[in-house]
Amino acid sequence: MRLIFLLVSTTSAISAAPPVRHYDDPSAPEFEVLSPGESPPLNVYGNFVIGPKYIPAPERKAVAGVPQGTVQQFKIDSKETKIYNPGIARRKFGTVDPENPKTLIVDTHPIDYRRQITVYIPAQYQRDTPAPFMVVHDGPKGRPNMTLPRILDNLIAQKRIPPIILIQIANGGGDAQGHQRGKEYDNMSGLFAEYIETEVLPRVEKNCNVKLTKDPEGRAAMGSSSGGSAALIMAWFRPDLYRRVLTTSGTFVNQAWPFDPMYPDGAWGFHKTLIPKTPKKPIRIFISVGDRDLLNPNVMRDGMHDWVEANHRMAKVLKDKGYEYQYVFCRNSGHGIRNAKEQFLPHAIEWVWAGYGNKAIK
Repeated sequence: MRLIFLLVSTTSAISAAPPVRHYDDPSAPEFEVLSPGESPPLNVYGNFVIGPKYIPAPERKAVAGVPQGTVQQFKIDSKETKIYNPGIARRKFGTVDPENPKTLIVDTHPIDYRRQITVYIPAQYQRDTPAPFMVVHDGPKGRPNMTLPRILDNLIAQKRIPPIILIQIANGGGDAQGHQRGKEYDNMSGLFAEYIETEVLPRVEKNCNVKLTKDPEGRAAMGSSSGGSAALIMAWFRPDLYRRVLTTSGTFVNQAWPFDPMYPDGAWGFHKTLIPKTPKKPIRIFISVGDRDLLNPNVMRDGMHDWVEANHRMAKVLKDKGYEYQYVFCRNSGHGIRNAKEQFLPHAIEWVWAGYGNKAIK
């Protein structure tokens, strides 16, 4: 067997490429294997396998005659905000705390930053009407990518989802422990949801001349990797604000920093303790992972850095607690599952929004 080695941090730590996991491994939940190009049914919950070959969804492209929404962009200067002012960054990766192997010692310094906000407004939006919307993490820092807007154009025109506004929010920079992105996405609190509520959404309404709904059923959060864990963290800690979640390669692992004794396992705690031991919350969630997703990508060896295992465990506890969920396991796909997402993303968006408005959740 040929091994490929990757440099995974600014330290000398080196890790082998993630192994391929299989849907029938002992630790996996029970899956239904779908045919090539097939999506899970819209009216069921459960676990599904797709791939290894993918057929890009036709909704990804502009279609003649379909009304096209508009896209606007603006930036938020951290110096003009009350939360996350200033930001943080690190110069090098941290070292494992000898007193607590669940966390790192990281040397950080304050930074100022500018965050780009990209807003899609559907052609069907009626001015002065509070609109449902979806927040997307890791939004573009430059020119907008039109794939998501085109998907929404088509889904809205086909009446498969309501006319939602899309708010793509760029992260504050860097990644993981000691960087602003990690502080925003990986920490177990409602602070980032509060930041969006008080700093981002009012600016969206003002700059883009729209109104956004206050109904948590009309608010969704979506993200990949740590952006995925951030989406669930927002809904978990603030179900009064968000109740629909879409994640790809969700970082449901121990990546929170600095260490919080209330949540000692970071987002790994979702499937270890929080979901099993907490009354069911009104959250509808789509999760997905690749068969070559991440496994211990840095110096931490705490047994809580396996993305596939984390998502498997999420599916099990979500089922046990009776959550409205779908889990898609993507063969021949790595972290971020981009090839698989080209096929299933329109389905995932439609599934997450099922039940809103006049549709009944089945």
